[in-house]
Amino acid sequence: MTDRLPGFNTLAIHAGAAPDKTTGARATPIYQTASFVFDDVDHAASLFGLQAFGNIYSRITNPTNAVLEERIAALEGGTAAVAVASGHAAEFLTMNALMQPGDEFIAANKLYGGSINQFNHAYKNFGWNVVWADTDDPSSFERAITPRTRAIFCESIANPGGVVTDIAALSEIAKRHNIPLVVDNTMATPYLIRPFEHGADIVVHSATKFLGGHGNSIGGLVVDGGTFNWAGDDRYPALSKPRPEYAEMVLAENFGNFAFAIAIRVLGLRDLGPALAPFNAFLILNGIETLPLRMQRHCDNALAIANHLAHHPAVAWVSYPGLETDRYHGLARRYSPLGSGAVFTIGLKGGYEAGVKLVSNLQLFSHLANIGDTRSLVIHPASTTHRQLTDPQKITAGAGPEVVRLSIGLEDPADLIEDLDAALA
Repeated sequence: MTDRLPGFNTLAIHAGAAPDKTTGARATPIYQTASFVFDDVDHAASLFGLQAFGNIYSRITNPTNAVLEERIAALEGGTAAVAVASGHAAEFLTMNALMQPGDEFIAANKLYGGSINQFNHAYKNFGWNVVWADTDDPSSFERAITPRTRAIFCESIANPGGVVTDIAALSEIAKRHNIPLVVDNTMATPYLIRPFEHGADIVVHSATKFLGGHGNSIGGLVVDGGTFNWAGDDRYPALSKPRPEYAEMVLAENFGNFAFAIAIRVLGLRDLGPALAPFNAFLILNGIETLPLRMQRHCDNALAIANHLAHHPAVAWVSYPGLETDRYHGLARRYSPLGSGAVFTIGLKGGYEAGVKLVSNLQLFSHLANIGDTRSLVIHPASTTHRQLTDPQKITAGAGPEVVRLSIGLEDPADLIEDLDAALA
């Protein structure tokens, strides 16, 4: 191979992986072990003191997980990544590294309902405060910044409405105030959008969704872009201050442009423990190998379904940025030229009751709380994923009473259209 960086399809298959040196196995082995033998006392001491890289305990590092971490870092264009137990765990460990009690972060108001709930309620137990800003008005983020602001958080393509975020505009604001921009790239995946190329500093994923792609495993990822200078910044003591548990080591000084990933691992996974099972890492790795093929089919199918529903008499509106009439179509063409993703929402003229009936009558679509499967999925957010929100919060999040979310799979689009038409009738 030359020094040329391999293409996306090649990285999706090969990044981080090599034939097993002992057995010659070509697929990445599942290292289903709790712990690892040290060479000697000095080797053990160097690992525990962060003077050497290696495996200690599968809560912190595991060889199967390491391949997944290297692969997503390569696909996103980051410096390093950490695999964790779920997408929620990825968000939690990210904020744990950034926040102290009394600190704030600004979040886009169009987010996955579980994230809204996590930010509004669970984070209060740690003294972390969320301030909401309008995804459609980047200036609202700047107006919300205070001396206690430690991060800006958004989704590249928002769940459930398919709203495309102007990442570059938020990055400009974040850089003016020297705070990191965190982007959840679950809906887009790096096949459609690479947030680091638009100014993000940290990327998180629910690998449960499109990366794994088969609805068979839970996982999350945190990717360090290596772009934020943590050194000497007292607002982020986890990275900029001496760590007493590591002989007063300053992570930002010792690890440079992958210090944030190190903090997630040695201060997050080590102490809080949401580790990814090696078997789940293996399944997600297998999913990523076909990510480019699947995402393109997802996008093509979704556009066909969205076009059909946009003209259906029972449908009041379709929110999908792939449609030329959609308000986010321009942003989609700018940020996601290969396609607008697989997830979108529709508004039914019959309101709440029509939404409940639709999800009950579909046959090919599975009614469940997930997205990003090979199978087409459907849910009525107001009665399920966003049920805990107030009615105004539901509407703001794009999950009003008439809204149904579709996650379009890899089936023949004609079959999906027939199923939707029959259920709507």
